[in-house]
Amino acid sequence: MTTQSDQQTPAAAPDLAQLLRPVVRESSVSEVAKRLLDHLTSGDIRPGTRLPAERQLAEALGVARSSVRGALSALDVLGIIEIRPGSGSYVREGTSEFLPRAINWGLMLGQRRTRDLVEVRTHMEAVSARLAAQRTSDADVARLEEHLQHMREAGSDAKAFIEADIAFHLETARIAGNTVLSDILHSIRALLQVWMERVSDIEGTVSGTLCEHDAVLAAIRDRDPEAADRAMAEHMRMANARLSAAMEQAD
Repeated sequence: MTTQSDQQTPAAAPDLAQLLRPVVRESSVSEVAKRLLDHLTSGDIRPGTRLPAERQLAEALGVARSSVRGALSALDVLGIIEIRPGSGSYVREGTSEFLPRAINWGLMLGQRRTRDLVEVRTHMEAVSARLAAQRTSDADVARLEEHLQHMREAGSDAKAFIEADIAFHLETARIAGNTVLSDILHSIRALLQVWMERVSDIEGTVSGTLCEHDAVLAAIRDRDPEAADRAMAEHMRMANARLSAAMEQAD
């Protein structure tokens, strides 16, 4: 019989830090995340397992704690682990089913694969905007306006701005009415979100992004598919330039 105490005690992974070999050179966030994924996909780590502390992982991998922190944040965004403030990082339920899919996407395999994802996203976001302009309703437009207003109100709160930005794009994909397109865009955005967070530090990102979203919204409101396609393509061009700048800064 399982007691309440048993249910509340998280599984531990005391030997995980010992299993992690140091990386050969100073590692990027993506390389640290890939190394952690190698162990999370080993089949030996149960859902609910608490990962070693950042300090232990950094020492085991021979990298800075900031690289470990960034990698854990990426895995948290993707739903692979859960970061509980003041408690630690835990492997989520259902991780074993998600990880093979994430790896097949080229998760954290470096900047080349990231750029490939950006290229695919560029075309798919434009298709999403075109379809949204064809299929939108007044209620749909109102929701897009609400997401854009949240972006404006975020001010210097980068997290709130990014969340509203993502909501705008996901709403556009929902309006487009194609579930496959929506699911793929959702996955790509999750994989790119770590980089997107870095973009917020680049000067002109907020003002430029707001202006670009305004153009997309106007085209969808006008039910103009070609204008929506062009506006989203231009937004993607500028967003990708900012993303490339962020990636170069990380080199």
